[in-house]
Parts: sequence; C-alpha cells; structure tokens
Amino acid sequence: MKTKVMAHEQMVAKMLKNPAVRAETDQLNRAEFAILDEILAARRAAGLSQAQVAERMGTKAPAIARLESALASGKHSPSLNTLRKYADALGKRVEVHLV
Repeated sequence: MKTKVMAHEQMVAKMLKNPAVRAETDQLNRAEFAILDEILAARRAAGLSQAQVAERMGTKAPAIARLESALASGKHSPSLNTLRKYADALGKRVEVHLV
C-alpha cells in the first residue's frame, strides 16, 4: 500500500477547509493578536522604546524585537515569566483569567 505524503502547507490548507477547524483557528488568532495589541499599547503608553524595555529587563533590544515579532507572527508563545518581566519593565503586571 502506497502512503501519500503531504507537505505541511498542504496539510494545513486541507485542515482549514473544515469549518470547525477554521473557526477554532480564527478564535486563537484573535486572542493572540489581542495580547500583542495590549503589549504594544502598554509599551507606547509607557513611552518606552524596545531598547529601553530591554535595558529594564536586563536584555538587548533585538531580544525585545524578536519577542514582539514572534507574537505578531504567532510562531512563538513567550513564557509567563517573560511576560511578567516585560510587564514589570513597563510598570505593569500580568493577569491571566480563565473564562
């Protein structure tokens, strides 16, 4: 019996044709972008650059750029500890709610 091999992109495209899978994916994406919007808005409200946030966190500006970029792309979910450090650098705190 011959097995059909699919590329990752083909498999994702096939799965997203299922309305239930598409709806769940859309919901997850909305939640991730809401968090990113909140993080970026908090940094802007604090009047801080990525370099300033990095300095307060004890890291380098490219690390903050990668963090924000990864959140935007959905390729990386930062740890709660990283989000706490980021929030602390802005004079904020992280709250997680399950609803």
